[in-house]
Amino acid sequence: MAEKKADVEMIHDMGEATVGKKDGQILIDPELEKRVLRKVDWNLVPIFLVLQLCAFLDRINIGNARIQGLEKDLNMHGTDINIALFLFFIPYILLEVPSNVLLKKLRRPSIFIGCIVISWSICVIGQGVTASFAGLTVCRVLIGIFEAGLFPGQIYIMSMYYRRHELQWRVAFLFCGCVISGAFSGLLAYAIAHMEGVAGYASWRWIFILEGIGSVLIGVMALWLVPDWPENARFLTEEERLIVVQRVATDRRDVSMNHWNKKTAIRVFTDAKIYLGVLMYLGTVTTSYAGAFFIPTIVKQLGWTAVKAQLMSIPIWTCAMLSTLTTCYLSDRLRHRYGFIVVGACVSTLGYVILLKMHSVAVGVRYFAIFFCFSGAFIVQPVTVVWLSNNVAGHYKAGISSAMQIGLGNIGGIVASLMFVSTQAPEYPLGYGLGLGLQWVCVVAATIFFFLLRRENKIRDNGGRDDRYNLPDAERNNLGDDHPAFRFTY
Repeated sequence: MAEKKADVEMIHDMGEATVGKKDGQILIDPELEKRVLRKVDWNLVPIFLVLQLCAFLDRINIGNARIQGLEKDLNMHGTDINIALFLFFIPYILLEVPSNVLLKKLRRPSIFIGCIVISWSICVIGQGVTASFAGLTVCRVLIGIFEAGLFPGQIYIMSMYYRRHELQWRVAFLFCGCVISGAFSGLLAYAIAHMEGVAGYASWRWIFILEGIGSVLIGVMALWLVPDWPENARFLTEEERLIVVQRVATDRRDVSMNHWNKKTAIRVFTDAKIYLGVLMYLGTVTTSYAGAFFIPTIVKQLGWTAVKAQLMSIPIWTCAMLSTLTTCYLSDRLRHRYGFIVVGACVSTLGYVILLKMHSVAVGVRYFAIFFCFSGAFIVQPVTVVWLSNNVAGHYKAGISSAMQIGLGNIGGIVASLMFVSTQAPEYPLGYGLGLGLQWVCVVAATIFFFLLRRENKIRDNGGRDDRYNLPDAERNNLGDDHPAFRFTY
């Protein structure tokens, strides 16, 4: 017993909570670990939730402005609104991977995040003062450029602080930021609708101006409140940083990918998991964006006035938020992802089938079908993001994979911006049909992903990848999740 004690090297003593080292492994007192995790939660999750709320609100408030007279005042016709929505996604998709590669090289992500928030918020204000459709489209492109770095950056940073089965619940709050913004945009637009003519501006202009000013203020706060990498996080002590880094390293079997070279690039860009993750995200994010852009219009066409439609959109988003939180809590508790994707897709399918048969059902049933469509999508969406993040390892792999999934997956946003065209109102057969089909593209991709992970784990359990232990040290220590010690979760 005495010999066993001698193997333990004491590093730090904090009252009764001890951090030590044994045989190269960090030993962490459970109570201290809980306190550190709570501290990380309070410093990471609230500010990230608020930033995601601002980003999504600033991205989708054009849907609220539309039914308050945006198109008429800017002399927009036909598919002009769809073009304005579409143009946002071109830079948003193209810049997500470069943004995360840049983030990896920065010592203080907080500065980067704060600056992009301030920049896009100024462009949102610009939408409120523009006098033409051309001005609106320029603002939309600029918002896409600056927003591109936020969400993949948040996922990347969070994956450096949490173990794999702790991440889903925390990421759920980011998606709740999106959902809350959907509800809040309706409530805020309802209030701002009464500002028609104030200072000579139409009410739709005030939607952009006031929400943009609010986001600028949040961006300034983000410069100080957004956490940096765990290794130099200002809100943690030196001992707490050690705990955070070691917990994540142990969870990923101490595998890493911290050096970029030709072999690293091949391992990243030929990984089928990433492309399946893209298909999963694309399949469900299409519905989420379609709801964000067009719920006010769809609800208005059920027979309510523009102002009442803003209010009636709020319960839809509230239901989606509750679905997201419940799903993510259960997913982490059960340590399972795949089944929740299938369940969410089935819920969404029910809503789409009802809407495709809208003339056979009452208005109230159609209204509640919208709940099913978008609640189902928000059950699926956070699971797809976290599931991929759980199954990649190493700084470069984590950063690039999350950016590729969210960036390429946001092609679904382009589809969403074009699938509800005014000439098909109010039936929208193309929109509802595409939404339904893409939900099942997500399920098919998730099913392939599930069996791929199971098969690879069995191969590794049977020693089928042990030849990689014989690679040169520099290459073996840079394998990321290709390391034979890594195990996948599903």
